[in-house]
Amino acid sequence: MNDLHGWLRLQVTPGVGAQAAAGLLRRYGSPAAIFQQSERELRQCLRPELAQALLGEPSSLAALEARVTGWLSHSAPGVSHAVWTWGDERYPQSLLALSDPPLLLYAQGQLSQAIAPALALVGSRNPTPQGLENARAFGRHLAQAGYAIVSGLAWGIDAATHQGALEATVPNDRCPTLAVVGTGLDRVYPERNVGLAQQIAQRGLLVSEYPPGTAPMAHHFPQRNRLIAALSSAVLVVEASLKSGSLITAKLALELGREVMAIPGSIHSAQARGCHALIRQGAKLVESMEDVLEELAPMPHAVPSAPAKEPQAASPSVLLSAVGFDPVTIEVLAQRTEWAIPALQAGLLSLELTGEVARLPGGFFQRLHRL
Repeated sequence: MNDLHGWLRLQVTPGVGAQAAAGLLRRYGSPAAIFQQSERELRQCLRPELAQALLGEPSSLAALEARVTGWLSHSAPGVSHAVWTWGDERYPQSLLALSDPPLLLYAQGQLSQAIAPALALVGSRNPTPQGLENARAFGRHLAQAGYAIVSGLAWGIDAATHQGALEATVPNDRCPTLAVVGTGLDRVYPERNVGLAQQIAQRGLLVSEYPPGTAPMAHHFPQRNRLIAALSSAVLVVEASLKSGSLITAKLALELGREVMAIPGSIHSAQARGCHALIRQGAKLVESMEDVLEELAPMPHAVPSAPAKEPQAASPSVLLSAVGFDPVTIEVLAQRTEWAIPALQAGLLSLELTGEVARLPGGFFQRLHRL
């Protein structure tokens, strides 16, 4: 990347936000050209205090540049590091639709992979077991269908989504999952996701607007959510409470003209109420992969799913546990149990006869509550 020094200086100059930077770059062409201007020239397009600020190098610049150049030169085997600016061809053009696109985007992983089209899957950091299973299954099958799965590397739904996408069979030249983080890329938050972050770097991509050395701060994560929304053609909220940050992502997606979808859950679960609120407000209700693909057609390079394995033992208790208390299709049960469809049909019939499972319209099954 050309003129890293100039881009970093522009980013850390006090008072220079995205709008001011865009105006300066349109007028002068590059950061280097901006800093060659006289104060008199700069005052023609800027407030006097901002023109004055651009004349001197910020005291933090040297340390920041040392951290960034050090990070660029050190990476794990098979993993690349880069900094993308507005002038870089790899900078995601969808981010420029934001009112405040990051001047620099730090990227780590398989940088040559294609990352579009992308679909965001987001949700609670404290999910139910059913929510985790849904996140992993949808992540896997949507990646298999040809989408780059975008999420935030948080604990819970985000982590399950990334893990599911990594389980998909995807060509090496295509990104299965993209993690947008709220720290510098030399850190992982939460720390228990270090292994997952390493897997993503080896197979996909991690990006951040924050330079190396940036610690996790509470306000970074709502900021990070706008990048998740902008990078994706649609957002699927898997599970969320009414105060979940995922609802911020959904709101930002709507403002950007993206499709918003949500998976309903049990009326007894607080972790489903955010999804129910979105559905009441017009989000598409998603019960199956087909509901998502109706909105977003499968990619031509989608990889067929592997056939289900025969069960080692068709245990009714195992099948009852796999059904859970939310409506589920036999196809989803095949994914959870790795049983063949005929064995599932026989097992479900047995559970129906004993009154433990009900068959619902539309090919769904649901475990019955024992009151």
